[in-house]
Amino acid sequence: MTLPSVLITGAAKRIGAEMARNFGRNGWHVVIHYGSSAAEAQALAATLPSAESIYCDLGDSAAAVAMVEALAQRLDDWCVLINSASVFVPDDATRLDLATNRKAMQINAQTPVMMAQAFLRRARAKGGRRIIHITDQKLENPNPDFFSYTMSKHALAATIPMLAMGAAGRNDRIYGLAPGAILASHDQAEHETEVSHRLNPLGRKTGAAEMADAALFLAHGWLASGETLFIDSGQHLLAQPRDVIYLARQDGAQ
Repeated sequence: MTLPSVLITGAAKRIGAEMARNFGRNGWHVVIHYGSSAAEAQALAATLPSAESIYCDLGDSAAAVAMVEALAQRLDDWCVLINSASVFVPDDATRLDLATNRKAMQINAQTPVMMAQAFLRRARAKGGRRIIHITDQKLENPNPDFFSYTMSKHALAATIPMLAMGAAGRNDRIYGLAPGAILASHDQAEHETEVSHRLNPLGRKTGAAEMADAALFLAHGWLASGETLFIDSGQHLLAQPRDVIYLARQDGAQ
């Protein structure tokens, strides 16, 4: 294996898959992690010049760490870990649903951090290593919807500067990549995205390819460690009282 390698969690579908395709066509060996989407992961890997798919239940942090350690043993130039997989289940600020919260905190925050720590302990890379945590524009523009999801993304974001200061080597970089509304999510119909995804200062739909390009940019490590890029057409600059899914539906009902 002479190509630089990248592991992308949740890469079988959606934005993760778009990032996988972008890295693949730019000369990387892509490790496509999946949980329940084996067929999609294997099909995607077959379309890329150099790729493989790998299963892991991210609800099991020990298994995720073992996956990282196993990859680190056989990948000679493992440059980038992208923690993209997440769960996005509706709950709100009025009452914490413990089951929803535990799952969100485990998959969206605890497991990615433990994977990052294992990566920094074990991975070998010729030009320094990069970790990219996928967070959310809700870091700067929070609302009460998807309470546990948002809580978990805030927790993950808090680790970015801490890992940069306390775990990364001199040539390593720890980054955040914060998307806005990009693809249809939760119970959203595709036509609803035409309204909800334009609720940003530019009035435009942010494309998944923009996230993929930003991830590739960060993979080269040109920014200072600990930085977060927002890919959201400025949505994080607003103060929106609800998730855009519900804002658009409220407008449509009036």
